[in-house]
Amino acid sequence: MKFHSILFASVEDSVNSEEPAFFIDLNLDQIIDSITAGKQEYRLEPFFYTPLNDIDAIEYRQEIMRDLENDMLFEQIKSFGQHMRAMREYLVQADKLHYKYQKQRWFLDAVDVYCEAVSRLVEDLSLVDLRSRGFLSFREYMTDYAKSDGFASLMAETRKLGADLLAARYCLLIKGSRIKVRKYESEIDYSADVEETFAKFKQGSVKHYGAKFVDWPGMNHVEAGVLDLVARLYPDVFSSLDEYCARNVDYLDETTGIFDREIQFYIAYLEYMEMFARTGLTFCYPQVSNSDKEIYVDEGFDAALAHKLMVEKSPLVCNDFHLKGEERIFVVSGPNQGGKTTFARTFGQLHYLAGLGCPVPGREARLFLFDRLFTHFEKEENPRNFSGKLQDELTRIRDILNRATTDSIIIMNEIFTSTTLEDAVLLGKKVMEEIMRLDLLCVCVTFIDELASLSGKTVSLVSTVVPGDPGSRTYKIVRRPADGLSYAISIAEKYGLTYDRLRERIKS
Repeated sequence: MKFHSILFASVEDSVNSEEPAFFIDLNLDQIIDSITAGKQEYRLEPFFYTPLNDIDAIEYRQEIMRDLENDMLFEQIKSFGQHMRAMREYLVQADKLHYKYQKQRWFLDAVDVYCEAVSRLVEDLSLVDLRSRGFLSFREYMTDYAKSDGFASLMAETRKLGADLLAARYCLLIKGSRIKVRKYESEIDYSADVEETFAKFKQGSVKHYGAKFVDWPGMNHVEAGVLDLVARLYPDVFSSLDEYCARNVDYLDETTGIFDREIQFYIAYLEYMEMFARTGLTFCYPQVSNSDKEIYVDEGFDAALAHKLMVEKSPLVCNDFHLKGEERIFVVSGPNQGGKTTFARTFGQLHYLAGLGCPVPGREARLFLFDRLFTHFEKEENPRNFSGKLQDELTRIRDILNRATTDSIIIMNEIFTSTTLEDAVLLGKKVMEEIMRLDLLCVCVTFIDELASLSGKTVSLVSTVVPGDPGSRTYKIVRRPADGLSYAISIAEKYGLTYDRLRERIKS
């Protein structure tokens, strides 16, 4: 295959610049912030805003990610990135300077670093056993590019010009306020002899009388004037430098530059995974299907929560789930603060990350390739919205159902809490009937137990408590019929009507 991108298998693929609407609900914004931390210069966020739309594109990225698990290749690619970063820093510095020849020298050094980076990468890639289509085609491209007349000429000219500039040696004759510059004529340098002669008089630490040079890259007007005189002594060399800089403004190969940015998507994600691996949490390469909705995950977890708990040095509870046959909808009930919303977020995170072609949090996973992902999380009532909270909820859900297809995923968290239980049951059933008609995948976190047994498409999951201690959560989400207690417990906790709170009020 002809190489064009290390991220996209097809030339038709495009990148989204806007963060998806569901990111905040699923805490995916926190995850992407953690992944891209320290790599702002690469502007990686749009790559994480763009899920893939076919299985081959996902497998293309998974292959590349597996290749990069080779420590040798990983370090080689990181080294290439460091060289390219140094090149950009040289160019930035050149742009900040004022004097012509100094700017040109920084530009020459930037090109030299680029040539070295390309040459070393080609050599490094030849030593690695690559398996992925992306890396194999990239290696072929880079090998051909490094052998091209254009690159060979650029590297040869860069190195020759650098050597010529180093060979331009000169002497300064300073008298009063006048400086005379002439070519170096092999005069003897007596500084070493003088230092050796007076070394025997040195006793302990002594005051240093040497001049201290300012440690900054800019030149003052005196230095610039000297450099102009040196250029007049070596007109051929500095004329070549002028022509070189004008001719090689666009020296950077476009495909190589794109690779330098895109490969950081994988580097950043693998470094993110390693952070979890140090605590014993695993990621896996999921099987992804665009037709089979029988999904499962073993030891899945919410990556945003896991990162927070790692910082706090607190334990994390993983959960398993699966759908078989005609099952499509998880209805999650149970007491507050028991992990229900975390489970819903985990479900969404896993499917989204799998859609990026990335490993997902868990030991093993089979997931569905969705076309659209929708979330409906409870929002605070807006006093400026005169339609009311219930009407706002109904409007949002209607919009989601109008846009959803059979290949979509919907994640709903605590719907219809602003109305009576009777109305919530009625409205909840109507919404679930439409979701079942669409035959899409859904997670519904709710206090309405009746929704858990509507049909064979619904699966009841319950967040559990420690046996004998209803106030302590296990954060385990298990398959079992809704027990009818979640609503009462949730309402009692919300309004301070639990047994313990009532006793405290009576005593006071």
